[in-house]
Amino acid sequence: MKKSLAVLMVLLLLVPALFAQGSAEATPAPVVEAPAPAPVPASGSGSVNAYTTLEEPLAAKLFQLFEAETGIKVNFVRLSGGETVARLEAEASNPQASIWVGGVGLDHITAKSKGLTTPYVSRYTAKTPAQFRDADNFYIGLYVGPLTFVTNTARAKELGLDIPTSWADLTKPEYKGYIRVANPNSSGTAYNVLTTMLDIFGTEDKMIEYMKELDKNIDQYTKSGSAPGKSVATGEIPVAIGYAHDQVKLKAAGSPVVITAPSEGTGYELASMSLVKDGKDSVNAKKLYDWILSSPVAQSTFTEWYVVLVADGAVKHPDALSINDIKTVVQDMAWDGDKVNKTRLLDRWTNEIGNKR
Repeated sequence: MKKSLAVLMVLLLLVPALFAQGSAEATPAPVVEAPAPAPVPASGSGSVNAYTTLEEPLAAKLFQLFEAETGIKVNFVRLSGGETVARLEAEASNPQASIWVGGVGLDHITAKSKGLTTPYVSRYTAKTPAQFRDADNFYIGLYVGPLTFVTNTARAKELGLDIPTSWADLTKPEYKGYIRVANPNSSGTAYNVLTTMLDIFGTEDKMIEYMKELDKNIDQYTKSGSAPGKSVATGEIPVAIGYAHDQVKLKAAGSPVVITAPSEGTGYELASMSLVKDGKDSVNAKKLYDWILSSPVAQSTFTEWYVVLVADGAVKHPDALSINDIKTVVQDMAWDGDKVNKTRLLDRWTNEIGNKR
């Protein structure tokens, strides 16, 4: 029985060989290779969606350098600070970005108070002094910049205007229609103007009174805080309010402008960075966060835009205007950025000034 089975097995093995020999003249069947296994992504591959309030050329260069170094592509949208908070709030149930880079720190405080961001302790956090980062690690400061005035000297001479050197100067009748600033509802820069006036005058009523006087001389309110300075550089408007680093960049580019700090004292921003709550690309977002805090390339890129970095050991551009060089007000950023206080101040400005234009 076992012998019969053995013979049968031999015959079965020979049958395919006989068929193969009989079809030797036939076209051979094509050889189908198994697909190569998909490459395993490197630890630095993929992408991350970001919102940024940095100037677009700065953001583009910064994120391109990050991609070149890590292989991670940054898909970014440039928004003003107020727009970013509004976008994050609208998308809270389905976040479309995982990190927010840049923007006035007050807006990051507002985002924190609205539950839109999430804490993160980077291994590079300690490089930033405690006074420039959130105690709960929801945001971290990148650079500081004071509010200043920028004046086109050629236009001022043509119009017979003096260079303004105080907040009081900006309310003089001769500047009617010759000053530009952003809208505080969309711009963290302009909201910082409101909080600075509150610090100078002491009460919300007096702050609103000053803003009403200033409003008489404002030709238009822009969406972005840096836009008014650009209009001064081209001579479209003689005077604007904004942050010093944006204005220094215009001067360095050859625009006929002069920058002055208000004699009564001025406010300043702490441009910051936060991770978005429930962001889909949290791993790569943290890598970008760490890189911005630690990379010498990132740090030098920031200084090209004349900002004053707050990290220990950071290099300062010789033309950058530091808040240590001018008189500043005492700011309570936690109070200024709180969503209740901010909503109340913006509502007052909108109802008593903005809606009347």
